[in-house]
Amino acid sequence: MSQSHRVSAVVPMRHSSERVRGKNYRDLGGVPLFHHVVRALLATPSVAEVIIDTDSQLIMSDAAQHFPSVKLVERPEHLRDGHTPMNDVLENTMNHAVEDVLLQTHSTNPFVRPATFEAAIRMYFESEHCDSVFGVTQIQGRLWSHDVRPLNHDPKVLARTQDLDPVYFENSCVYVFSKETLQSTGNRLGVHPLPHAIDAVESIDIDEESDFKLAEAVEAAGLMGAS
Repeated sequence: MSQSHRVSAVVPMRHSSERVRGKNYRDLGGVPLFHHVVRALLATPSVAEVIIDTDSQLIMSDAAQHFPSVKLVERPEHLRDGHTPMNDVLENTMNHAVEDVLLQTHSTNPFVRPATFEAAIRMYFESEHCDSVFGVTQIQGRLWSHDVRPLNHDPKVLARTQDLDPVYFENSCVYVFSKETLQSTGNRLGVHPLPHAIDAVESIDIDEESDFKLAEAVEAAGLMGAS
């Protein structure tokens, strides 16, 4: 990959969490949760800088101690509400980024590997037509809508699941996009996004207490190796 293909990595983190108390800095495998993704980003070759956007003095203090190269951005008061759209947060954070292309991920995806981040960056720069890349989990199963309509299969045919057209679940593990795309569309996905498939275990997202328990089990079993 060309040395000009560099990105600024952004990790937004709020101090408070409604469903899993203090999850961003809760212990996972002997370190605060957010350490896992920061370590992975710092080990990703095309990441020029890592930016933590947060309203948490605890996170800022801990990050300054353990990751002195990471840029810390204190989130403005008007963007701290839990219902604030992430695109609005990113439009503020991108003003602190040195690169024109951003990679955004979350501390709640602790198992994403540096190679996965690098592959998403490569996909973005090597595609001629996309304006963004986003992480997905590929699903090949019989899916139904809330009103019990088949979404990707014909119940009368009952094809093998491996023969069904895959569908994608947006797993929030990685987004790659330019500042210009975010500014012009107001959306990190732009208008021509490409999905980047990520392994289901690697893409575990901590949203509920049960998710944290699952992450602890994966970490304890060493299923993902070193972050």
